[in-house]
Amino acid sequence: MVSQKYKDMLGAKSVIRELSEWAGRRAKEIGAENVFDFSLGNPSVPVPQEFTDRMMELMQTKDTMELHGYSQSQGILSVRQKFAEFLNKKYDMNYTAEHLFMTTGAAGAVAHAARVVTQPGDEVITFAPYFPEYNHYINQTGAVLKVVPADTKQFQINFEEFDKLLNPKTMAVLINTPNNPSGTVYSTETLKRLAAVLEEKQKEYGHDIFIISDEPYREIIFEGVDAPYVSKFYDNTLSCYSFAKSMSIPGERLGYVAANPKCTDSGLISVMCAQISRGIGHNCPPSIIQIAVADVLGVTSDLSVYEKNMNIIYDTLVSLGFEVVKPGGTFYIFPKALEADSVAFCKKALNYDLVLVPADSFGCPGYFRMAYCVETQKVERAMAALRKFVETEYSM
Repeated sequence: MVSQKYKDMLGAKSVIRELSEWAGRRAKEIGAENVFDFSLGNPSVPVPQEFTDRMMELMQTKDTMELHGYSQSQGILSVRQKFAEFLNKKYDMNYTAEHLFMTTGAAGAVAHAARVVTQPGDEVITFAPYFPEYNHYINQTGAVLKVVPADTKQFQINFEEFDKLLNPKTMAVLINTPNNPSGTVYSTETLKRLAAVLEEKQKEYGHDIFIISDEPYREIIFEGVDAPYVSKFYDNTLSCYSFAKSMSIPGERLGYVAANPKCTDSGLISVMCAQISRGIGHNCPPSIIQIAVADVLGVTSDLSVYEKNMNIIYDTLVSLGFEVVKPGGTFYIFPKALEADSVAFCKKALNYDLVLVPADSFGCPGYFRMAYCVETQKVERAMAALRKFVETEYSM
């Protein structure tokens, strides 16, 4: 018989995906230009030309087996060396190739990192609002995800509630900065305080507590925002990165785990990840993508579009009376709904062909997420629909 566990999961599909599918069906009825879909975080700006050119050059000049054959379990050595050198130069770190493990995106990175530092029954703490898939990334390892309630004033860390969840079973803290869904970037002050708390608890409990830092939006930072590199503050940090957002290549599924060289057993993390891969059916990402990205490191898509879109939406939301924290990065904004039931709020918005995501699954009932990785011209048109929705339904 088939697994009851995964049959049960069919009844709890991703709200984001369901709304995106609704938008697709609606677009067939009235035209995609008339559906204002803010559901899915799929990058909207073009891939860098340098990446496209390098891919074409590789296809024309390199041996096919080098490009399309299996790479080493940890990823291509020369690629990992280039990544280490890039990180060292950018963040003043001391990585070597042995500290890097290539993955299929940030999801693969987090899934491996969680298994490296936990055993069944251990606890991993994260902070609301959080990406709902963390439930699966963590709980399916046999560890248990615990969620700290949100600091809704600024969406930094709610340290008072965090302290209540910390206990000897805590083996890791999973953070996401810049944050999906809030767009908040954890400040230097926040990270220093987090590091101090964890250093103290490591001594109290007599074991390591790792930070698993989920960083796929690390390059999407807005002007004047304090956006420190997490590993600079805490030795036991595993950085999980993806090139999906910075280069607009989510379908290529390329990311990595970077173990802070000062962390416990730093030289073993990458090879341990390779052993973990044997049990979860993960083999390293495509060789050609590893090579091409390594050859254009530092190049990004035109990410300024996202800040422009954010400002348009933020200004409109404020003018309509929404409570909203201005994002410091990503391509998400996270307002408070105009009624307590954000699911009902978002259902009403569908009548105006506005596709918004209620935040119950993000651990923040009463809020909703807008993914503004949308053409700016369409964002501008969507604001008229948003204004009509609010004025009609809420008499504002």
